[in-house]
Amino acid sequence: MSENIIIDTQGPCTPFPHFWEHMFGSCHAPVTLCEDWRNDLRALREIVDVRYVRFHGIFDREVGIYGGRDAAGNLLLNFTRVDLIYDGLRKIGVRPFVELGFMPDELAEKPIHHPFWYHPNVSPPRDAGQWYQLILGFTKHLVERYGIEDLADWYFEVWNEPNMDFWAGEPKETTYYALYEVAATALKDVSPLLRVGGPSTAMAAWIDRFIQHCVEKNVPLDFVSTHVYPNNTARDIFGTDEEISRSETVARAVRKVYQQVKASALPDLPIIWSEYNAGFDGEDLDSPYVGAWLANNIRSCAAGLATEMSYWTFTDAFFEEAGVFNNVFHSGFGLIATGGIPKPAFNAFKMLHYLGDEQMPVESDSAMLTKRSTDGNVVMAVWNYIPPKRQHKARPKHVALELPSLHDPFRYAKISVVDEDHGSPLKLWKSMGSPAFPSIRQQELLQRSAELPLPITLKLENRRLVVTLLPNALMVVEFSRLG
Repeated sequence: MSENIIIDTQGPCTPFPHFWEHMFGSCHAPVTLCEDWRNDLRALREIVDVRYVRFHGIFDREVGIYGGRDAAGNLLLNFTRVDLIYDGLRKIGVRPFVELGFMPDELAEKPIHHPFWYHPNVSPPRDAGQWYQLILGFTKHLVERYGIEDLADWYFEVWNEPNMDFWAGEPKETTYYALYEVAATALKDVSPLLRVGGPSTAMAAWIDRFIQHCVEKNVPLDFVSTHVYPNNTARDIFGTDEEISRSETVARAVRKVYQQVKASALPDLPIIWSEYNAGFDGEDLDSPYVGAWLANNIRSCAAGLATEMSYWTFTDAFFEEAGVFNNVFHSGFGLIATGGIPKPAFNAFKMLHYLGDEQMPVESDSAMLTKRSTDGNVVMAVWNYIPPKRQHKARPKHVALELPSLHDPFRYAKISVVDEDHGSPLKLWKSMGSPAFPSIRQQELLQRSAELPLPITLKLENRRLVVTLLPNALMVVEFSRLG
């Protein structure tokens, strides 16, 4: 398998914001108090421009926000752990993308607990006035502690996936709209500067109707948010029975929502994908597969189709949806395995960070061409994506990169690659006998083997470079004037 790619380094440029590296997700609120979790977040901040972290459960029992009632029956709120959680984020240098949920047991209409291991209560509130008091008191405290200037840069998202079993209101859509309206009103009653949005649905649902509802009812709405995964079916997302490849499902959903927003009464609303990743059924998320998938998805979702895309998740440390992990490598969602071991996906994000802030056209569906405005260097990503169903037929790919212009100033190429032999600890782990619980020494060796090797620099011969990409390899090539 081979491909020839012509690179016009003098081509037209369009803005290329790094929408994939500003926001990441992570399990539920209590785990953020763990030092391993915070160390992994620090490691992420060293390689990408992460600005926000989103997680479930800021109102869950383990956080302890419900503090009883006073003599008049008003809510008393306990902010001890809320402060520890958000202080930790701010000290690391990121802000919360606040998911307002789930329901404190004491305010719930019924004890309806989700089957996640930590069993959040997904019931509607027993009294809408108490829900308003909760959001109002919570938000006022945050303003008092962090200041409105800081909070104006946070996001507040109402609930999580109300079209699924995370919301027990019936009918789901209309009861969620009522929940949203109360929460959004409470936030804006604290300050009109606060940003609130939703509906935080799974499978790109409700967006057009939700915007219409907010406009007709004059309900505050500063952004829309939703989720999608490559494993979601075309029936679930689009209402069709077509077969869509897992390399294109997320991007197709992104285009759908973009078109809905543009056709709405609020066409300039920011669009935030507050959950997505490379898959949850059939893909090996511990392997280099993620890097090739991610690069292809960035290519497909560029051109302003999304404001931010939040990868779910950045770490496996204390990820508790299905219980405590029983193996260091188990195809978990995280970029970093338990024990601070980077996966190939972590290194893929690290490499893609070095793409430029301007994009140039290139005739390939497995490459992106960018330019950095800071130094004028041209940076290209190229990959060998193999669909999950074709992994058994995977072959290396030979790619020739040609800079045909005689006036092209670039003479050197600096190359980084993540594949099964570079930036991946899996081969070493398997050679150890695939230990579920590596020893301290094994863990140190795995951390070392996961480090991305330093780039190699090659001089272009006749303005041409030929590279070989292993299956699911991701390569970033920086063309420069000097070696």
